[in-house]
Order: sequence, then C-alpha cells, then structure tokens
Amino acid sequence: MSIKSFSIEVAPAAPGESATRRSILSPSELMVTPALGVETLHDILQYSATHYRDRDGFGYRVLEDTIVEEKDVTKTVNGVEKTETKIWTYLQLSKYSYFTYGEALEIAKALGSGLSKIGMQKQDKLQISASTSVEWMMMAHAAFSQTITIVTAYDTLGAEGLQHAMNEAESATCFINGDQFPIIEQILPSCPTVKNIIYRGKVKQEDIKRIQKSGQIQYALSYEELLSLGQQNQLPPVKPKSEDICCIMYTSGSTGNPKGVVLSHKNVVAAVAGCCRMLQHLVEEGDRVLAYLPLAHVLEFLVESLCIFFGVTLGYGSIRTLTEVSVRNCRGDIQEFAPTILTGVPQVWETIRKSILTKVVQKGPRIEKIFHGALDLKDYMSGYGLPTGFLDKVVFNNVKKQLGGKLRYGLSGGAPLSAETQRFLSMSACPLLGGYGMTESCSMCAVMSPDQFAYGEVGAPVPCVEVKFVDVPEAGYLSTNLPRPQGEIWIRGPSITSGYFKQENTTRETLTPDGWLMTGDIGEWTDRGTLCIIDRKKNLVKMSNGEYIALEKLESVYKTSVIVENMCVCADSLYAKPIALVVPAEGALRALALKSGGIQIESWDELCENKDVRKLVHEVLLQQGKKGGLKGAELLFDIWVCKELWTPESGYLTPAQKLKRKEILTYYSKQLKEINTRQII
Repeated sequence: MSIKSFSIEVAPAAPGESATRRSILSPSELMVTPALGVETLHDILQYSATHYRDRDGFGYRVLEDTIVEEKDVTKTVNGVEKTETKIWTYLQLSKYSYFTYGEALEIAKALGSGLSKIGMQKQDKLQISASTSVEWMMMAHAAFSQTITIVTAYDTLGAEGLQHAMNEAESATCFINGDQFPIIEQILPSCPTVKNIIYRGKVKQEDIKRIQKSGQIQYALSYEELLSLGQQNQLPPVKPKSEDICCIMYTSGSTGNPKGVVLSHKNVVAAVAGCCRMLQHLVEEGDRVLAYLPLAHVLEFLVESLCIFFGVTLGYGSIRTLTEVSVRNCRGDIQEFAPTILTGVPQVWETIRKSILTKVVQKGPRIEKIFHGALDLKDYMSGYGLPTGFLDKVVFNNVKKQLGGKLRYGLSGGAPLSAETQRFLSMSACPLLGGYGMTESCSMCAVMSPDQFAYGEVGAPVPCVEVKFVDVPEAGYLSTNLPRPQGEIWIRGPSITSGYFKQENTTRETLTPDGWLMTGDIGEWTDRGTLCIIDRKKNLVKMSNGEYIALEKLESVYKTSVIVENMCVCADSLYAKPIALVVPAEGALRALALKSGGIQIESWDELCENKDVRKLVHEVLLQQGKKGGLKGAELLFDIWVCKELWTPESGYLTPAQKLKRKEILTYYSKQLKEINTRQII
C-alpha cells in the first residue's frame, strides 16, 4: 500500500542540497491571500466584520479585587528554625464580557482616528509594549487602519531593551501597561522621538503629571480617553498596501540587544493564507481560542490574526490567571472561558502534564496504575482507528474538565516538544498538534493537521513556503543520508521577512540574495513528506570523544520527568559527557527525597544543596534519558540542583520561556566548573 505524501518535490537537488519541497496543497503556486481582496491585516478585520458582524469576537475579564493573604512559613537556617510571614497576592476576576466583530472594527477605526488626532501620520511608529490583552489587539488594528507601523516588544523586556527598540525604530507613541510608567520615565530622556503615551490600566495622577512636566510628552492618555477622542473626531481610514510594513517585531534574544524583524502586511497575510488552507476544515462555528501568550511573540500574533479571519471567538487571559492557583472567588481563565482550541509553548504543555500527573499520584497507586494503563490502551486502539470513547468517559473526563471541558485541539510551537508529553496530552486531553516556525517566517513554516498526526513531527510545509535542506557536513547531517534526508532547513516564500530593521549585516547573514531564510535548525524529511526538527545548529556541541550532541533535544527528553520544573543542559568540547542545571518541582522533589532517601528537610535551600538529594535527582534523570532513547554520550555525567526559580523577571528566561543560556551559565559557572573538573580526574 502506498504511503500518502503531504509534500511534493518541485525543484531538483543541487550539490550539497536536497530537492525543494512544497505542500501538496500548493505545488505550483505559493499562497499569498486567504480570500479575494484580503491583502492587509486591516482587510482581515474588515472581512470578519462583514462575514461575522454579530458574532462574539473578543472576550475579556475585569479585575474586581486584589486579595492579600499572609502565611507563616517555617524555615531552617544554619540549623535554627525560623518562622517568617510571607505575603501572597491573589486576583478576583469578573466573568467574560464580549464585543462583536462588527463592534471591533468600529473600535479599531475610532482608536485609529484618535491616533491621527494626537498627531500620528502614515508610516509613523507605534511602540506596543503592553501585555497581551484585547486593548493590545485593538491598538494594533487602530494603527493598521491608518497605515501606522506597530513596533512590538515584550512587556518584560526591561529598560535597556525597550529603549533600544524605541530609539532604533524612532517610535512616536508608546502603548504600555500602567505599571510601566516608572520604566518609561527612566528612559524617556534618552528617547527623543517619543511624544505620546497611551496606557491601559490604572496610573497615579502624580506619575502622569511628573512625566508631562518634562515638556517632551504632548499627550498622556488612557486607552479609554484615546477611544473617546477618536469617537468625537472620526476620520476615514488610511488603508495600507500589502507592501507596507505592518510590524517591526523585536525578538527577545538571549544575548545582546533585541533585533527588529521587519514584517509587511503581505508577509503576515500570506502566513494566514497558508495556515488557513491547511486548517480551515477543522474550524467549527462556535470555536473559542484562549489568548494568553505574549502578543509580542509571532506565534500568538499569527494565531490571533488567523482566528480573526476565521471568525473564532478570542478570550483574553494571562499565564498567571490560567488556573485557579492565583485567583480567588472565581475560576481560572481556562475553566471560565472553556476554549475549544488552545495554543501553547512546550513549557506550558509540560506544566499542564505535570499538574495532571501530580493529581493522579495523589489518588494513590491503584488509580495511578489504572490511569497509565488506560493511556497505553487508548494509544494502542487509536493506532488502529478503534473507538476510545469509553476510556474518555471513564478515565479522562476529569482531565478534560481541568482544561475547560470543551477542548478539541491543542497546538504547540515556539520550541521542541517532547514526544512523551505530546503522547500523554493527546491521549488524556485532546490531540496535540505540532508546528514549526520563527519570527522571520511569520511563525509557521510547517504545521501538523490531524490527518498528519504523528509523535515528534511538526507537519508538512505550510502552502505559503517552500523548503529545502542544506548539508551540515561537520555534524553528519547530509541531504543524501538514508533512509531520511537531513540538513539545515532553508525556507522561502511570501511570508518570509525582508530582513532586520537597520541591520543590513545581520540580514545578509540570515537571508540569501535569492530569498532563502537560513533557519539554523536541523531537520529531516519523513517518508510521508512531513518535517521533523532534530537539532539546532548553534546548539550542537562536539564532545571530546568526537560525538555531537544537541542541547535542546536532550532538554526536551529530560524535562518530561516530573521532578523537573526547568533545566539547562551544558556541554563543553573538553569533556566527554554533558551535565545539567536542574530547577526541581518542589512537591516532586520533596516526595522523591522522602520516599527514596528517607530525607525530610524543611529548608528549601538545604534540601536542594543536599548531596544525597542531588544523587537521587541524577538517577531519576538517567532513567528518563534511557527511557527516551538517548545514547551513552547524551546521558548526564552529573547535575546541580538549583534552588532559584528561573523566570523572565529573574533574567534567566526570555518572555517566550526560552533559556537565556549565557546568563544561566555565567551565574552557575562555579558549580559547572566543579562538576566538569571531576570528569577529567
């Protein structure tokens, strides 16, 4: 029986390269628009306002109260017990309120009129540094309605990065969270082009007066004040062209200043068109997508733009309020909104998986055994196309309820997702589909539709791009490899950026003269014409024994252990094996220490520093590595247990939840040196 292929060769292989492949859905011509007349992001909102005028388009919650709770915590410091009073802050949120797609267009046009009224003109720059919210998206579409370019930066970027982005882009107006006023006040004297500030949320009047006192700021308005100003001074839209720049998206970056990726309306609309062609048959009337990832990340920006074109209802939430852990007197965003489709980065999916496993373990060994047996049985039956509804009803319904009860599909992007996590959530909750892309390609280069479902793959090329591999001979990744061609992934098509803003050298290092984006990722083709991401070129390390290891690949395997909250695998060509810095999950670590080592230490710092505990964690990770099929050179020589949680605020993660390796390795350099020294003794 022949195997169905989801991509097709459209150009022959050249020396050192594979053949060029395209989606089977677009073999002769790459897609540039999802519908006739839709050429810009402004057109997309107009399209939705015409086709879904009375449908709920955007949902949001209002902060009703902030609840502060004090708890006494006992710690042992230098052998002496001390009781400290700690303060926890919880949020009480309203239920979701909605406005329709028809209303959304009117709001966007009114806000656009407001921007014009305060002096913004065609092709001016609107800096958006606020957190993900319905106001963020309305301000973006306000800008698009007047051919104003948005400049996006994470709300956690910090003063230095934000100052760099605003100055390089020469932004005229900033849209920020109210609590970002101190940062803006700090950097404003060094940002001479900024004349206006629009803010969401509450701001103290003295903060506004102080920032206006300098004379640099002409307008400091709330979102609501800008909307009112525009409603009272309605102006016709200044419609953009497809070639106009819609967005300069500053990537978070792990080193140096952030880079601004230039995206035209044509780029984003082509990406929407490609995803639409692959996924439109999955969308149902009444579908709901929870929007909570950073909109300054291209994955969220593309997903929300696609949802707007489809007429899907978007409900805005936040990482903090997703579950009931940090809210009081209300439900978390997932349960309150009950999405039918959920997008997440691997760190989110890992957290959901471990939360489910923790609750299963708490119910005792018998229930745990039944649960895992049901997972294996469902996986086996699904492979033969057999019905599994009885397992969902008896075993997995409680898992589905934790995710709102209506989830049909999940999509993972932004970084590699382990096959084990994909399998677990696909069986216990809903099919978890993979995707692959980057800011420079408007997020999606490949996406998995349900008919392509497989573990460890990211699907076929999206119909707006073509893909080829280029040999990486020093690592053995060759387009001539059998049974699967391998190499660095190069991508070309209408969704690919024209380059980096004001950074010609970096552009030349990333884009070829004939338009190929050199991704730096290592891929391989399956016999079904789908793509697997197997390595990252810059994270390949040649060990002293001559073998290459891939840091991200190892992390995705080891992080599936319930003991791991986060981790960073470290390798050096002077040594034969990698080592790792491990941020443990507190509950799992305490349970492991007590159950396997009889160790009960109240102090978190002392528990993490205990040599016996460290040995137990190392043994668990070695078992996980072997279970994940890692080779001898990929098994950890030793580990260090980190007592500090890694967050974007602490400086060890990017806002997209990726590791900032340089900062992490610098901070733990002493511990890493001590471990590596033992490799050569």
